[in-house]
Amino acid sequence: MSKQDTHFFNVFSLVIGALVAVAVGLFALARIVASHTQDLQVLTEADYSRNVDARIRPLAQEAIAGRDNSALAIQTAQGAAAGTAVAVAMPKNGTELFEQTCSACHGQGIAGAPRAGDKAAWAARIAEGKPMLYEHALKGFQGKAGVMPPKGGRMDAPDDLVKQAVDHMVQMAQ
Repeated sequence: MSKQDTHFFNVFSLVIGALVAVAVGLFALARIVASHTQDLQVLTEADYSRNVDARIRPLAQEAIAGRDNSALAIQTAQGAAAGTAVAVAMPKNGTELFEQTCSACHGQGIAGAPRAGDKAAWAARIAEGKPMLYEHALKGFQGKAGVMPPKGGRMDAPDDLVKQAVDHMVQMAQ
């Protein structure tokens, strides 16, 4: 190795070593500053310490068949702390059920659902008769265009209310 190559190698090694030392120093400094800043936030910010439990609570719970699932009742943020369940308002008639639940799909024709009021889309279905429409609405239906979940996904709705909603959609399509 020539003298010139040795000199280049020594200078290059020195520069690389200096860059590594600076990088390690900056990394250590960043860790120290970040740790101190986070400690200050945790200790001094009231919102941070007060709401930790709310931010880390589970997002979902499972209901298991054959077990007591009463703890899974819908609760508000305040009611959850007090242990009080909140009742979900049941629609008074089929029109309200349609507006609250059915219109999510039948209002825009989502997932292959026939749009409410579309006479052409409903004609063949109406021709099958209301008992068939009631059965599909209550038990669910998987057709060529999409899937209808039982009771439109509103499983707590009574059967007669679902039938009223079907009657309302049929009336809109006639």
